[in-house]
Amino acid sequence: MGRTDLAKKAIDLAEKRLSTDQWPEYYDTRNGKFIGKQSRLYQTWSIAGFLTSKMLLENPEMASVLYWDEDYDLLENCVCTLSNSTRKNSNGGNIKRHSHDPEKIRSLIEAKSLHALVITMGSFPTQEPLFLHNNIISKYSIFGDVVMSRKLFDEMPQRNAVSYNTMISCYSRDGFLQEALGLFSEMRRCDFKPTQFTFGSLLSCHWLDVFEGMQLQALIEKTGLFYVDAFAGTALLGMYGRHECCLDECLGIFEAMPKKNSVTWNVMISIFGQMGYLEDCILMLSELMMMSPAVGISECTFVNLLSSLEEVDDIRLGEQIHGLVIKYGFDDVASVYNCLIKMYAKSGLAEKMFGYAPVKDIVSWNTLISAMANSDRPSKALDIFQKMCTSTGLSPNETTLANMLNSCSKLHNLSYGECIHGKMIKKRFESHVYTGSALVTFYTKCDKMQEAHTCFDAITQKNLVAWNSLMLGYSNMGSSSSSIRLLQEMIHSGYYPNGLSFSIVIKSSLKRELLQLHSLTIKMGYHENPYVSSSLISSYARNGLVSDALIFVGSDNTKLPVVSSNIIAWIYNRTGQYEKTQELYAEMENPDAISWNILIAACSRNGDYKETLELFEHMRRSQAFPDNYTYVSLFSVCTKLCNLVLGSSLHGLIVKTDFKMCDTFVCNTMIDMYGKCGSIDSSIKIFNEMTRKNIFSWTALVSALGLHGYVNEALERYREMTRTGIKPDRVTFLAVLSACRHVGLVEEGMDLFSQMKLKYGVEPDIEHYLLVVDLLTRYGRIKEAELLILSMHIAPNAQIWRSFLDGCKKQRTIESLALAA
Repeated sequence: MGRTDLAKKAIDLAEKRLSTDQWPEYYDTRNGKFIGKQSRLYQTWSIAGFLTSKMLLENPEMASVLYWDEDYDLLENCVCTLSNSTRKNSNGGNIKRHSHDPEKIRSLIEAKSLHALVITMGSFPTQEPLFLHNNIISKYSIFGDVVMSRKLFDEMPQRNAVSYNTMISCYSRDGFLQEALGLFSEMRRCDFKPTQFTFGSLLSCHWLDVFEGMQLQALIEKTGLFYVDAFAGTALLGMYGRHECCLDECLGIFEAMPKKNSVTWNVMISIFGQMGYLEDCILMLSELMMMSPAVGISECTFVNLLSSLEEVDDIRLGEQIHGLVIKYGFDDVASVYNCLIKMYAKSGLAEKMFGYAPVKDIVSWNTLISAMANSDRPSKALDIFQKMCTSTGLSPNETTLANMLNSCSKLHNLSYGECIHGKMIKKRFESHVYTGSALVTFYTKCDKMQEAHTCFDAITQKNLVAWNSLMLGYSNMGSSSSSIRLLQEMIHSGYYPNGLSFSIVIKSSLKRELLQLHSLTIKMGYHENPYVSSSLISSYARNGLVSDALIFVGSDNTKLPVVSSNIIAWIYNRTGQYEKTQELYAEMENPDAISWNILIAACSRNGDYKETLELFEHMRRSQAFPDNYTYVSLFSVCTKLCNLVLGSSLHGLIVKTDFKMCDTFVCNTMIDMYGKCGSIDSSIKIFNEMTRKNIFSWTALVSALGLHGYVNEALERYREMTRTGIKPDRVTFLAVLSACRHVGLVEEGMDLFSQMKLKYGVEPDIEHYLLVVDLLTRYGRIKEAELLILSMHIAPNAQIWRSFLDGCKKQRTIESLALAA
């Protein structure tokens, strides 16, 4: 509806009402009496736009002066409300009922309609304007229209402490910290005393830093609110708990609080859980169990406690807490049971727990879909989603669709992901930052950068996650210029990059760009961030600036973070400086699993096999658990030592502790180890039991069969590999040519050699030529070997000539023996 049409409709409705006299009496709060219908109707339409509408029709050019956009929307709602008020069962009746109970408002349209009605009718007999205005401000904020909240706040003829508290809460909830603090200062200047709710709103703002929080804490203690009840102290706990460095402050406040309620205890349990102090969580729970029922355990207690178990693989402890949930009767509470489903997801029991759930809400389904999407069965998430959509009346929300995109990303299922994208467009979720960021991540993982950028542009209010997701996509594709351009655009748009932003961009940067980015990280104070420093070290090494990368070692006489130390150790290993790797880790206090793996690999490559096995024992005694990379290094040691007993023992240990570590990577190493240690049957058994085979699996088996003289079997496995569509590489040809050489299959070997370049595009190198020359000369094909050497596209080395001369010598010996006979 245009402005002119709206104005005409307002005049027509006003004149119709004036003629029919359909309007209730109005209670004038100023004079304390009822006003007649006709006089109130005139006042109503004066406010609603009767006179201004006439002015607008006569002077259309004044439209921009008469109305701001918000006023226009408000007038439109007012006209819609008035035009429907004469209909039976109309929304107008609902809005009037909302005026008596504003808490029942469920949408922004209803909030605007009530606002329009308050403007047109003024007060109501049962409600004061101040009460209604405060509630409308709150509703505008809840439904995301902070601008209208502030506009109404500024236009209020009178305010109280609740008005300021409501507006401060609006700003704090939406992250406008400076505006919230400005209103707080104005509130104090107007002689309104801040309440515990004022401080609670400010302390809940995530943009509030520690120093500002400390100043608010001083005011809380000065005004005595800290000692009135538990509200202010609990809010302080929540503020300090958001900063990992402030655990001591949290404990100090908790101990000093004269009054504590169940929320206080729950917040403290949550803080311990977020910071990884699980034992302290359990101790707090024990203390809470011994207190009076008034301060006792609630459903939030178990929600916080179960959430703290997400980072810990302790299923026994989880089962004990599950027992307490049943004991206290919270097993039929949806929020608690959803946390149980999430906790059991790590042990693969999420689907079973979901089946026992007494109530299955949308959060329950989302938890199960998320568990499947993050497991080794992401395709299961698609089936569960289909079941939810068809067998329940639940509609997928933003979290559901974001989890589905995560599952599609892992499956690289572009078509299904595009269907989810269509559902988001249908529900108008694609412009929301949460789902929009999920779309960006999905398309970047599917290498669809144009679609990813389109989804990024569609997000109305971008955040750091959205920017980082798109930059990561370009960085992974090696497009350093695009990721750097995005970083510049991000800074110019007023967003402050974090350590992850710089880490992403630095990872793919070139030499010239790297120096500029390094300067920018120093300027913005991120050069000491462990992820940024590790990315800088890695990028310097990748660009050939190894000396610049190694400058980070002891550059400021401080110990490097574990991540950076691991990168440095990796550089030492790549450059053969294994002793320096050992020296670097000798000074490290808390090495992680990657640190142990790099050190074990360094000792293995350096030939220190005894030290390698000793390090493995130390690793098992520490908090770091061996993974597949650990066992790959250990199996390589067994291969070099040709120690079948040790290799079999390690294999048994993997099966006993965690069979999931027997992935393709580890199985390939075991096939090679068993083959070179003389147990070809074990190699074949492991290969046949593998669910996923790659080129390295086939090559390892062909090599093992050839080494043991099973040449026909080796050639058959080679042909089987090509039939499955796997293209042989240079190492595969080395294995199969070596097998042919062992038993003298000259024709088959020459046929394979000719296929290398003609059929598979693999350029023969010096090792291939050496095998073929040895094959020909060993079995009397001297002339063919000579022609092959002369036709080589690379210069033959000493080994090839030695093999050729040995063959010639052997041939002359055979001819001499024939003559002698």
